[in-house]
Amino acid sequence: MNKNNFKKTSYNQPFIEQRADPYVYKHTDGMYYFTASVPEYNKIILRRSDTIEGLKEAEEHVLWRKHEKGPQSIHIWAPEIHYIYGGWYIYYAAGDAADIWEIRPYVLHCKGQNPLEDEWEELGMMQAADGDEFSFHAFSLDATVFQHKGEYYWVWAEKTGVGKQISNLYIAKLAAPNKLATVQVLLTTPDYAWEREGFWVNEGPAVLKHGDRIYMTFSASATGACYCMGLLYAHEDADLLDPHVWTKLKRPVLQTDTEKGIYGPGHNSFVKAEDGVTDLCIYHARQYDEIQGDSLYDPNRHAMIMKVNYDEKGFPVFSYDTMS
Repeated sequence: MNKNNFKKTSYNQPFIEQRADPYVYKHTDGMYYFTASVPEYNKIILRRSDTIEGLKEAEEHVLWRKHEKGPQSIHIWAPEIHYIYGGWYIYYAAGDAADIWEIRPYVLHCKGQNPLEDEWEELGMMQAADGDEFSFHAFSLDATVFQHKGEYYWVWAEKTGVGKQISNLYIAKLAAPNKLATVQVLLTTPDYAWEREGFWVNEGPAVLKHGDRIYMTFSASATGACYCMGLLYAHEDADLLDPHVWTKLKRPVLQTDTEKGIYGPGHNSFVKAEDGVTDLCIYHARQYDEIQGDSLYDPNRHAMIMKVNYDEKGFPVFSYDTMS
């Protein structure tokens, strides 16, 4: 289709164009960092600004490029930048040009304290915990990390099964930035019809803390207009490695809205606004649904922003009427 003929509304204007799987991190100095998948899937980029809005026009730095062959030579996906254990780390997924779906999670480490100027080094593939015979042996991606009660938790998507494989979400504690401390625990598998359109998928986890709960959004189904966001939650005092403490809502919390011209919203991150109080949801979506070929290779998934509101019970409310 002619991409200039999409339905333009006040709701579906991009924050940053052609940047999918957007991740925004606010550092302790108040600076914002932005990274995302680029349409070529061949490099990792980073922007920095002292305001959210400033990320739009901030200079984009290329921190790392794909290998010419072998592992990490294709499908560089969904980078996230984190400052943990006193240093800068980027988690990302990558494939092998000889087997393009041999997707695994990898780790970069910044040798200095300035992630835009100092050198980055490869730490290789993420390592499973000792005795873990399951993690990272199959299609694995979309890792995120969060801290709770002094410990770091790592959450990622990994496929399992034979025939029609299923992408589940797993959680573990970290022993080090590039190694798990505990054996994987299954958090969620695609249970509902809205998680099974095209592919059976739970992926793209993002953590939001509010009140006495920990919320985790995730994305479901194939990457076209059926892509949407679901929600898990647990009490802050619960054992987060116990899958029984997590509850999944039966319906998606964000999905395609044809009237507003927003298609396939998902793979989000959360960040505080400049006021330090308001929660923002940074997600990607398209402005049309007529895609020729594989939706994964359509370049027009754009980063967008909405303000997160909360209902009377403290649950997050995701509404296109709060677009920033």
